[in-house]
Formats: sequence, C-alpha cells, structure tokens
Amino acid sequence: MSNLAELERLFFTRVGLDRARTTRLVADSLGGADDGELFLEYCQSESFAFDDGRLKSATFDTAQGFGLRAVADEAVGYAHSTELSEAAIRRAGDAVRAVARGHSGRLSPAPAGTNRALYAEDSPLTDMAFADKVRLLEEINAYARGRDERVRQVSVSLAGEWQAALILRADGALVGDIRPLVRLNVAIVAGKGERQESGSAGTGGRSVYAAFVTPEVWRAQVEEALRQALVNLESVPAPAGEMTVVLGPGWPGILLHEAIGHGLEGDFNRKKTSAFAGLMGQRVATPGVTVVDDGTIAGRRGSLTVDDEGTPSARTVLIEDGILVGYIQDRLNARLMGMAPTGNGRRQSFAHTPLPRMTNTYMLAGTQAPAEIIAGVERGLYAVNFGGGQVDITSGKFVFSCTEAYQIEGGKVGAPVKGATLIGNGPDALTRVAAVGNDLSLDPGIGTCGKQGQGVPVGVGQPTLRLDRLTVGGTA
Repeated sequence: MSNLAELERLFFTRVGLDRARTTRLVADSLGGADDGELFLEYCQSESFAFDDGRLKSATFDTAQGFGLRAVADEAVGYAHSTELSEAAIRRAGDAVRAVARGHSGRLSPAPAGTNRALYAEDSPLTDMAFADKVRLLEEINAYARGRDERVRQVSVSLAGEWQAALILRADGALVGDIRPLVRLNVAIVAGKGERQESGSAGTGGRSVYAAFVTPEVWRAQVEEALRQALVNLESVPAPAGEMTVVLGPGWPGILLHEAIGHGLEGDFNRKKTSAFAGLMGQRVATPGVTVVDDGTIAGRRGSLTVDDEGTPSARTVLIEDGILVGYIQDRLNARLMGMAPTGNGRRQSFAHTPLPRMTNTYMLAGTQAPAEIIAGVERGLYAVNFGGGQVDITSGKFVFSCTEAYQIEGGKVGAPVKGATLIGNGPDALTRVAAVGNDLSLDPGIGTCGKQGQGVPVGVGQPTLRLDRLTVGGTA
C-alpha cells in the first residue's frame, strides 16, 4: 500500500512504539488463541452546525488509542486504551490472554495482502481554513432563505474526519488504511399559514471537502431540501391498507440495507437467529433480484481499502438472480462457519471489537424503465424518501416511515402523501418484487449504520422497484 510507510511513521516513529518489541508483545498476548490483532488508530474530526442564522457549534477532536483482541473458538478477549505505549499494550495483553488459557488453538493465517490504496494521505481538515468553512455555511444559509418566501428555518451542517488505522498481527504482518470522510447536510422548514413541513438533503464521501463544497454541489442540496419541504407542504393524509408499492432509486435502498442486509451478516446466520439462516443455495427472492455488498468503490462512504481486521475489501454477491449465494463475513464468523472472510469486519473505533458489517449494499439494475413500472400500477404508493425504521433480525419484520411519498392512481403519480409507513417482512418482501428498474443509483453519501451500539459509515442503493401486496400504514 502506498500509505503504509506513512502509517508506520505515524505509529512507530512519532508515537514512539518499537515495531519489533510491539510484535513480540502481540505474539505473547495471543499465545494459544485462534485469531487476534493489535488495532492502532489515530483520528481527527470536526463538525460545524449553522442554525437560526448563526453558527451554533464548532467542534474539533483528536482521538488515538489501540485495541488488542484475542479470539479462542468463539470467545473474545478485548482490551483497549487511549495510551499508545508498550506498557499499556503489555497490560492489555495480560487481560486478553485469559480467554485462551487452556486453549490450544493455532493462529489463523494473516489476511491476503493488497497493493491497492483507495485514499491518499490528504486530510479534509486541512484543505479549507476555518474562516472559509464558516463563510460557506453563511452563504448556504443566505441562499436557502432567499429561494422562497415560505422558507422559515434553515439548518446547515458540515463534518469532516481523517482516520489512520494500522493492524499488527502476532506474526508481524502489518496492514493499514487511511480514511478521509466528509458530509454536508441542509435541512429546510417551509410554512404556509399555520402549517409547517420539512425537507433535507445531503451529500458526502471519502475525500477532502473540495469535492462537496462547490456552488454547484451545495446549491443542489438546497434545491432538493426546499423541493421536499414544499412537496410535503401540499401533502394529504396517506391511504392505508395492502397495496402495490413502488420504491424510488437510490436512498430507498436503506430499506434493503435494514430489512435484508443485516439478516445476511455472518454472526446472525452462524447463531441461526436470522430469517435467512440455513437457506444458502435456496431461492429467497424473485428471479432478477441480485444484491451485492461492495466496499471497493473509490470515494463511496462505505468503502475501505482493508477492513478493521486487515482483510482487503471486496465485492461480495449475496443474492444472485434470487438465489442466496453469500454472507457478509468477518474473520471470526467466517472461520467458525468454514467460509472465507469477505472484508466486512468493521468497528466504530479502537474501543470496539470488529463485527460483520455492511459497506455499500445495493441491488443491481433490471431491464424495465421506471415510467413503465409506474404505468403498470392501478392503485398504489410511490415511496421516494425514507426516515427512520425498525427491523427485527430474527423474524425479518420491519416498519419504515416515508418522508416523501405519492399516491399512484391509474398508472400516474398523483398527490404527495403524509404519514405513510411501510410494514412488512424482509425475506417475504423479496418474494414480492414484481419489477426491477434499469435506473440503479447509489445514495448521495449520507448513511450511518448502527449495530450493537456501534455506528459505521455505509452506502446503499437500488433501482426503482415494484413490490406487490405490501402493507401501508396511513392516516386517511
């Protein structure tokens, strides 16, 4: 990797760790274990919030530390510290080696190496001056307030992060990754009389700020947030009942992520708590449905050069033409299931153990034009944007709220509706896919996934989809 030398200088020269002695400490700590590693992290982050016409907050944080993990069978010993020193690593080793006491495991081979590096050393925190960032937020606020007399409130946020991660194994194998991350978000409240509605839009990815703060980019976010707010201002109560639902492309893939993607993660399937457990090689969706998880797409929010265990990220096919063919795997669950890791061992920070997590998860495009799909629906709901949702991994049941949706009447998109929720079962919904559009798009770079108290950046996507006989909760 082109940035490995920079990472070694960061952790072994600037911090003062000796690589040879640190490797011996890790080897001593993992004696008798099946797997494990030392995860070193240095992270700088900042965020700005502009609201009510003024800068409400500006934060900057630097965090560094390590996590030492020993794995024996399915038991995990983990210790972490913000103190980057050999003494601290030695104390952590005393704690984690207890998990392998009496266990005669043999350390699993290190992940395969890679010469790929998705990101350079550049940090988004240094490519713009503080005053320029504040000026940008002021300009976005002024532009949004001047777009329409119905605008009553504007909120703008900007955030950036630069993470350096280095993973050292007991055999001396060393791999690392440098991960920039930025996000810009605009939220607008519009009103007419006593009624007020909101809209929001954002963009981001793994690069410096320059790619996301040009006038063309931020004005597009303002226009989209305003469009949503004005659409919702004209919305009528949503109908309720079982009906055909057409999902728009892009961000609606969050439903795919939550209701189906989590159920394909290795830990849930190894423990047989997923609705997809034991179904490998079987049909779980209608023909034409192919779902992949791909952490190799440069610049995307969920992409990584290597995961947090050192395994190179990959493009993993999960469902192929309706057949379940793969799971999302970290090293622990892959080893226990007799499968190969897929580069999906992810952690929020050095203070967390890695878990099998999605990167960029999306459904591939089909052949039908979106207009043709909508024209084939006599009565239904066209769901374009989603807010929060809840999913039960074991049963697959989900409830998602729509932040932008429309009635479909006689094959045409009609009035916008308010208060619509989609209620269903993820595995069952896959069997109700009646049409897959040819307009695959990924989300604009705004996704964060939560699991067991850890949040990691992710991407989602899909083409226009038609699902038959889905339950819609409404207020009409």
